[in-house]
Amino acid sequence: MSARLLNGNAIRDQIYAELAGEIASLGAAGIRPGLAAVLVGDNPASRLYVNSKIAACKKLGLESFLITPPAAISTSELIGVVGELNRRDDVDGILVQMPLPASVDTKRILDAVDPAKDVDGFHPINVGKLVAGRPSLVACTPAGVMEILRRSGIPVEGAHAVVVGRSDIVGKPMALLPFENARPARRSLPRGHRRGRHRPRRDDHAGFHPPGRDGD
Repeated sequence: MSARLLNGNAIRDQIYAELAGEIASLGAAGIRPGLAAVLVGDNPASRLYVNSKIAACKKLGLESFLITPPAAISTSELIGVVGELNRRDDVDGILVQMPLPASVDTKRILDAVDPAKDVDGFHPINVGKLVAGRPSLVACTPAGVMEILRRSGIPVEGAHAVVVGRSDIVGKPMALLPFENARPARRSLPRGHRRGRHRPRRDDHAGFHPPGRDGD
């Protein structure tokens, strides 16, 4: 089977067009959804990613708030920042950009985010709902992969998928998402880790292979 290149930019534009109408309807009712992005320190790659989210909000007419604590912030101080965002009525979604400085306890920060505002889907409650097959907020990269496949007319039920990596951000949720609605008897999901002895080759079983770095 020959490889097929999927156009993510075209799909993004489709989604933007759909969202524009929904956001306009909310605006007519006096509602303007807001996203708060927390960027700790000044990691260039993280800043680029967060700026792209802020730009997308502006394009769509969403409110956005960029919070930039210093890299020296403590875990308790950052929990306080997150708690304030949880309480704000003008903030509907919270994105805490990873990675955080080594001095900050990442798990405690992610646990502090209100699950209903956890747009990254990292809170244990949202992860648990994903495992249980219940509606939840889901990590954006795996969710984006599945949306691209769906809109490209590529069925995944019964397919063989290789997920290389086991991170909480990409690998683990990606391993759960493809078959959450498939019949159990048809699930087949080889997984590998970049340092594992029995890492599967990417083309051994793959009906599709999501992009990303090994280990993600």
